[in-house]
Amino acid sequence: MSIEVADILSPARTLSAVNVTSKKKLLELLASVVAEEVEGSSADDIFDRLLGRERLGSTGIGSGIAIPHCRLRQCEQAVGVLLHLQESIDFDAIDHKPVDLVFALLVPEEATGDHLQILATLARNFSDSDYCSRLREALGDEQLYVQAIKSVQ
Repeated sequence: MSIEVADILSPARTLSAVNVTSKKKLLELLASVVAEEVEGSSADDIFDRLLGRERLGSTGIGSGIAIPHCRLRQCEQAVGVLLHLQESIDFDAIDHKPVDLVFALLVPEEATGDHLQILATLARNFSDSDYCSRLREALGDEQLYVQAIKSVQ
């Protein structure tokens, strides 16, 4: 069974025209969004985990896209957060270009197979230029969500 974006993303965790000025502020925002959704988690713990993963190497995959991710004990299933930033920010991406599309992924600590499968799905989607264009052109949170859950062929 293939895991799709629609399985891990919700309209409440899809935000457009997000105004953040740095990678740190972005990770703090992601942590607070997830903490509101995952019972028993704290924004501080999530931030520390996301930051810890970034210290291993940037999750900026190039072409203006970042996929910050980490494991979270309190997660019962994978949780995704999609942000389209109002202004691109430096994310130490592999191509040294600023980032404007961010898909954060948090998975249960023991979900190794699912984690890799979801990352592969996200990488496939974000390697499709039409998919990225649709996300960047979306007007508002709802349209961004609708475009995000459309499968890449």
